[in-house]
Amino acid sequence: MNALDAPEIRRRIDGAQVARLATVGRDGRPHIVPITFALDDDTIYFAVDFKPKKTADLQRLRNIEANPSVSVLVDHYEDDWTKLWWVRVDGSARIVIDGAVFEKGIALLTQRYSPYRSARPAGPVVAIAVERMTGWSAS
Repeated sequence: MNALDAPEIRRRIDGAQVARLATVGRDGRPHIVPITFALDDDTIYFAVDFKPKKTADLQRLRNIEANPSVSVLVDHYEDDWTKLWWVRVDGSARIVIDGAVFEKGIALLTQRYSPYRSARPAGPVVAIAVERMTGWSAS
């Protein structure tokens, strides 16, 4: 196993376009969804955006309200298994509906993802305070 150091973990996170958010509901069941995200210092941001959803009452937000402990997984797969890697970020999430943290999250996401420039996410924004980052690479 090849553990990744902090600068390499950040480099791989910065290079990824999608991550998976893992939350846990009141019933103890895990819930995992893909997210677009931005990492700034020790905070990961994601937002509820315009992509079609069945409801605005999202399970991920209900789970965060019940239990703010979350994990975010960024990974890379290809058939050449010497190039496999993953990074996991554990932290505490909070839902933000306005103010400076909301605006910062939206600005970072808009800068990172071109579709957000023409259709700014309405929010809310979720700010995840990074508590631990771990990673592994096959090579």
